Amino acid sequence: MKILANDGISKSGIDALNDAGFEVLTVHVAQEQLQNYINEHKIEVLLVRSATKVRKDIIDNCPSLKIIGRGGVGMDNIDVEYARKNGIEVINTPAASSESVAELVFAHLFGGVRFLHDSNRNMPLEGDTRFKELKKNYGGGRELREKTLGIVGFGRIGREVAKIALGCGMKVIASDREVGEADITLTFYDGQNITLKIKTAPIDKLIKHSDFISLHVPSQSGYLIGKEEISKMKEGVGIINAARGGILDENALLEAIEDGKVSFAALDVFENEPTPSIKILMHDKISLTPHIGAATNEAQDRIGLELANQIISILVK
Repeated sequence: MKILANDGISKSGIDALNDAGFEVLTVHVAQEQLQNYINEHKIEVLLVRSATKVRKDIIDNCPSLKIIGRGGVGMDNIDVEYARKNGIEVINTPAASSESVAELVFAHLFGGVRFLHDSNRNMPLEGDTRFKELKKNYGGGRELREKTLGIVGFGRIGREVAKIALGCGMKVIASDREVGEADITLTFYDGQNITLKIKTAPIDKLIKHSDFISLHVPSQSGYLIGKEEISKMKEGVGIINAARGGILDENALLEAIEDGKVSFAALDVFENEPTPSIKILMHDKISLTPHIGAATNEAQDRIGLELANQIISILVK
C-alpha cells in the first residue's frame, strides 16, 4: 500500500509505517498535479498539513483513496463530511501539538509584555549608538503574575495554555461554547500532581475582565473578535492569535493598537496567509511568527506516530 505524505511526516512516523508494510512517499506534489499523481501511483492514503487542500474534485476523481489524514488539529482544508459520505476515512491528530502551540503562545506573551519583538529588531541596528534611549523606550514592561488571561476556546490547546498560565501565577478565565468545565492537572518533578477544576464563562465576561486574551477556536464563518468586541476589552489589553486566520479582524486590531486600546498583539496566523498584510508585518507592536505553532521536533514526532498508528489500526487487519 502506498502513502503520500504530501506536506511531510516525521521519520518516526515513516519508520512505523514502513515496519507495518507501507510504502511512504514524501515528495511534495503541487496542488494542480495532485489528482493525477494519486491516480498514477495508486495512492491509498493521503497525508497533509495545512498547505495541501483536499476538496471534492480529488475525492470524486481518486478512487484509490481510502484515508485522508491531517497532521494537526483543524481540518478546514479538507472536505471532511463529503469524504466520509464517499467511504473515505478522515483522521487527524488533535492532541499531538497542543503543548507546542501553548508554549508558543507564552513565548509571544512574555515577549509582548517586555517588548522583546521590537527590541530584537532595533538593538542590532542602533544598540551601539542609542543604547540609553532604547533602554528608556523598552522600560516599563509588565509582569504576568497576578494578571488575568482569557482563553477563548477551552479544548486541548486552551487547557495546555491554562496550565502554563497557572504555573506563572496568572488568573485564568476561559470561554467555550461546548465545554462547561474542565480539569486542569499540573504535574510536578517528583510525581505529585494537583488537579484544578475551571468552569467556563460567557465570552462577554472574559472580554471585559482579561488583561490578555488568547484565541484557540476553529475557523469561523466571520470574525469572532472584531471592532465591537475589542471596544469592550480592558485598556491596554494584549491579544494573541495562534489559532486560525480570519477569526480576528486585523483592521480593527490595527485601529485599536493605534488608539492605545490594545497594547500589543501576537500573531502566528493571518487573514491573508501566506501573504499577510504589510501593515501587520511592519507594526512595531505586533509580535510575528509564520504559522509555526505545531512546528517543534517533539510535536512532529507525536504527529507522525499518531497518524501512523491510526492508519495501521484502520488498514492492517
